[in-house]
Amino acid sequence: MEPLKDKVAVVTGASKGMGRHFVAALVGSGMKVAALARPSPELESLAEAFGEAVATFACDVTDPDAVRCAIDAAAARFGQIDVLVNNAAIYHPFAFEEGSDALIRSHLDVNVLGLAWASRAAIPHLRRTRGQIVNISSESVRHPFPMLALYAATKAAVEVLSEGLREELRSEGIRISVLRSGSVSGGSGGESWSEETRKKFFAKIVQTGHAAMSGAPASPQSMARGLVSILSLPRDVSVDLVELRAAEEGVPEGARQQD
Repeated sequence: MEPLKDKVAVVTGASKGMGRHFVAALVGSGMKVAALARPSPELESLAEAFGEAVATFACDVTDPDAVRCAIDAAAARFGQIDVLVNNAAIYHPFAFEEGSDALIRSHLDVNVLGLAWASRAAIPHLRRTRGQIVNISSESVRHPFPMLALYAATKAAVEVLSEGLREELRSEGIRISVLRSGSVSGGSGGESWSEETRKKFFAKIVQTGHAAMSGAPASPQSMARGLVSILSLPRDVSVDLVELRAAEEGVPEGARQQD
């Protein structure tokens, strides 16, 4: 039995990092995937890699009209939407007093409002299929990292919003789950960091002990398997929140360089 075969998922932030691994795992489980991300060669390469199982939709999640159009187009392309994976997010370390207006606003626009726009647009489609939303959160909700305080706050907002929507939509058969992720290797979130930012951040988390707390990063393939497991559960049960953290001791690569 293949519980996800021929179902349709929308994944935001699909072109790079964890989002790309989510796409691969969902296709591997038999699903069709609508991949949403900003325009890039990486986004277009998903269709080349997975053929007709994946359709790409260039979309900035901070633009509510663009999000609605992309999700409606995905439903038209595949005939339905069964799952929304709200994966798109940014995290950029900064000392809070030094954070620019644009940097602070971008975290809220992508991590909270982007998720809100995608969820709002997907709900009518999910109502028809009695579908599911999985919102990706972070272990930093429980242990906010220094220089990532705002990122942690946005993920806390994601979890509270998920809890409220879960109760609001339960009577309509729409399940809302949170996948709270620990440290994962091979992410793309740090690609835009300057070398100075990297050094300051990793030095700070070594100093505070957060580097050791996060452990040796898990593989993105393992985290993607966790997502598939959540989606594969029978309809009469729902995961409210699952936290998948690194099982092995260690520190991120950048922190090891501080020794």
